[in-house]
Amino acid sequence: MNYQFTIVVPVYNEEDNLLRVEKELLAYTKIATKTTKVLFVNDGSKDNSQALIETICDRNEAFDYILFKDNRGLSAAIKAGFDYTKTELVGYIDSDLQTAPEDFNLLLEHIGEFDLVTGVRANRKDSFVKNMSSKIANGIRRAFTKDGMDDTGCPLKVIKTDYAKRIPMFKGLHRFLPAMILLQNGKIKQIPVQHFPRVAGEAKFGLWNRLLGPLLDCFAYLWMKKKYINYDVAKTK
Repeated sequence: MNYQFTIVVPVYNEEDNLLRVEKELLAYTKIATKTTKVLFVNDGSKDNSQALIETICDRNEAFDYILFKDNRGLSAAIKAGFDYTKTELVGYIDSDLQTAPEDFNLLLEHIGEFDLVTGVRANRKDSFVKNMSSKIANGIRRAFTKDGMDDTGCPLKVIKTDYAKRIPMFKGLHRFLPAMILLQNGKIKQIPVQHFPRVAGEAKFGLWNRLLGPLLDCFAYLWMKKKYINYDVAKTK
């Protein structure tokens, strides 16, 4: 199969969600506007996630996986997914499926003109504390990055793979993917997408991860922006 689009699915202790993930992503591959494959990145899960992932990949040709030796965090899982992607486009969705795979088609409509298209969670179905901490964190991030994005934490994105592979990822930088595309002089866009409550498993982020952690990461981003190198090759032999 000549695939055009890879969906990266980070997994950490999501055994209760994985069969649903298989069902919904398999259904999406049948309606996707680009020929699509799925890449699980198991971030050192301690539950039965890996056994389920291997079973899913064995029975679905379009599903592959990466297994980390140890838990390295969400940013590392996303970065590994980008590094191992071989298609021209790469996407990202969380394994809790609080966003809908079919909404990838909304983002793919715009990826020709843009280099990253991200979802914005409309009518978020999270707790008041989670919503408010996310809103505050996004406001702080926008003030630092000037990226103009309202919801960079939305786990539904499509990126041109050559841009994704050049992102110098470090812990926490998954919140700054649009800003990192801007550093490459790329073009970004946000599109409203559906959002749903978590139906299984447990959230991996608390107040520190959603609010105080991102504030510290903003300073890391400013350092990265100051040191970032861009170049264009005019000729090679």
